[in-house]
Amino acid sequence: MSSSSSQSPALGAVTWIVMVAAFGGFLFGFDTAVINGAVAPIREEFELGALMSGFSVSSALLGCVVGAFSGGVISDRVGRQKAMLLAASLFFFSAVGCALVFGVYDLIFWRLVGGIGVGMASVIAPSYIAEVSPSAWRGRLGSLFQLAIVIGIFMAAISNALFANVAGGAAEELWFGLDAWRWMFLSEAAPALIYGLLALSIPESPRYLVSRGKNDAAAEILTEVVGIKGSSAVAAKIADIQRTINIEARQKLKDLFVGGKLMPIVWVGIGLAVFQQFVGINVIFYYSTTLWQAVGIAEDQALLVQVITTSVNILATIVGILIVDKVGRRIPLAVGSGVMAAGLLMMAVAFSQAVESTTTNEFGDVETVVSLPEPWGIIALVSANVFVLGFGATWGPFMWLMLGEMFPNRIRAVALGVASAFNWGSNFLISTLFPQMAELSLVFAYAFYGVSALISLVFVLKYVPETKGREIEDMKEQAYSKA
Repeated sequence: MSSSSSQSPALGAVTWIVMVAAFGGFLFGFDTAVINGAVAPIREEFELGALMSGFSVSSALLGCVVGAFSGGVISDRVGRQKAMLLAASLFFFSAVGCALVFGVYDLIFWRLVGGIGVGMASVIAPSYIAEVSPSAWRGRLGSLFQLAIVIGIFMAAISNALFANVAGGAAEELWFGLDAWRWMFLSEAAPALIYGLLALSIPESPRYLVSRGKNDAAAEILTEVVGIKGSSAVAAKIADIQRTINIEARQKLKDLFVGGKLMPIVWVGIGLAVFQQFVGINVIFYYSTTLWQAVGIAEDQALLVQVITTSVNILATIVGILIVDKVGRRIPLAVGSGVMAAGLLMMAVAFSQAVESTTTNEFGDVETVVSLPEPWGIIALVSANVFVLGFGATWGPFMWLMLGEMFPNRIRAVALGVASAFNWGSNFLISTLFPQMAELSLVFAYAFYGVSALISLVFVLKYVPETKGREIEDMKEQAYSKA
């Protein structure tokens, strides 16, 4: 068993490596959120109904499921670095493809391609970061992945607003005959290229190197990056890895079952993954522009609201990073559930005050206009940001962190892939159904998310273990301990 007390890592080296790995999170956030500014013009240009509009947004999430399932296997076979290069390529081609689409079906195809890249990044980055990070810093360093995600979401909001404002609207023509919404997609190509170049600058994971018999190279990384000092301590750590690596390489889905039943710790991981999406966070990031427009806010103001909300998300994530290694994971998750429930249920109350009126447009057609009377518009906006604050400081970074560290090595790779796939599947379900839920009732939609947050509070207090300060090699399959 390795001791964290023998670790004295080189701060600069490990931080750079983790930041490069976390850059996949930036593309993760950018790719999933860039659609926000393009929903309305896509729906108009391709004449889509609510269901098809929802599917065109959430189709990327089906690719995420594929990427999450395959990402761990691919990184184990070709290495973490090459897997990152593959993900970067998928991001790049998806960005260009989405910008040049002719119809909704090729848009869905390129969204699927980008989604595979996102799914791969969601598995590779947390796993790689956990493998190279000293246990005492693993929480803060692992949370950099989520920080990168929310910065990516923020930059997508900024670029969407910029392109729409310069063109005079997301559906208006901008440069080289391309509409502004197409430039929103195309702007992802640059960071995708940067991610691929940066991935060439980082070393392989020591776990991957040991699995390939490259113990000397692994020892060098364990010394210079992880900071394990002394040949005996390094040898002990390599022995720890070897003890589990052969078992890990043979992992199959059936290994997650004992006596015909799914291991409790796997249920916990799936629960964390599902609840993170059932609170509706990605509705805020995928649909907020059209959501606020639906209650009477102009397009440019709705895009500004999205920038404000993503800024709150970044600040909240920084708070989470600062507290995660001091107070642990479990209690902040519980507090976050309570805060999210309060924000979501208040949003439901606010939208219940919406009023409808009719107006005649320039073509003489009568249109129904929905608006929130004061002070309910401000209450809805504040409540949305309270929700984002609760999520960003806890469930946002902590869920991915815990999936990267909570499973024992005997089942870690396959369990992480299954939990990640459930996360993306839940994301797909919530994101696809939201346009129809919104047409039915925004009150119902946000009440549903609020109740989900309340149930997640009970789930955390009853089932979620504390993983603070524990070595990955020491995780147990009966990890129900609340200590």
